[in-house]
Amino acid sequence: MQITSALPIAKMVGSNRVVLGHGIVHVAGDASLPPEEEKDLRRRLVERALETLESDEQT
Repeated sequence: MQITSALPIAKMVGSNRVVLGHGIVHVAGDASLPPEEEKDLRRRLVERALETLESDEQT
């Protein structure tokens, strides 16, 4: 499982489950957001990654 913003690279290296992150510099966050909003963004990303791990479907 990989969290990335570069889907083609993730597929090239053989990641079988991929969650798209927010951006190139801050894949798991957004430094321009206020702290509480960034925390919510990170939480949603981690929850999505956990759901991806639980699924049988592979990308």
